[in-house]
Amino acid sequence: MPTAITRYEGDMLFATEVGGQRITTDVTPPMGGKGRAPTPPDLFVVSLGACVAAFVAHYCEQQGIDTRELWVETAFEKNEQPAFLTNFKVDVHLPYADCGDRMAAVKRVADHCIIEETLQHFQNVQFQIHDKANV
Repeated sequence: MPTAITRYEGDMLFATEVGGQRITTDVTPPMGGKGRAPTPPDLFVVSLGACVAAFVAHYCEQQGIDTRELWVETAFEKNEQPAFLTNFKVDVHLPYADCGDRMAAVKRVADHCIIEETLQHFQNVQFQIHDKANV
């Protein structure tokens, strides 16, 4: 099973190693963050937008649809109590493309990126805490 390892580096800064890469995250100012890196919710939204962009680009290139300057805007709201992200809106921009009769197919591809599929089928997260007594 693939894993990501996140280590606390102090001063509310975190480093995660995943897929041979290192990603730094900070937290919001109320939690002691200082704006040095994206927050975990930021990366969640980035993951959705990047996933949609990748799936759409892949499909369009296979179909000969112009992907020049393709960009994806992902909007969302944050609920406060309890805190969670909601009301996602994903706009895919293909400024040089003529999707024609493939417009519905492009939308289906966007709607089936792995992050969107995960959101649709999300069941639960299992937590286990390990301290020095049960490492």
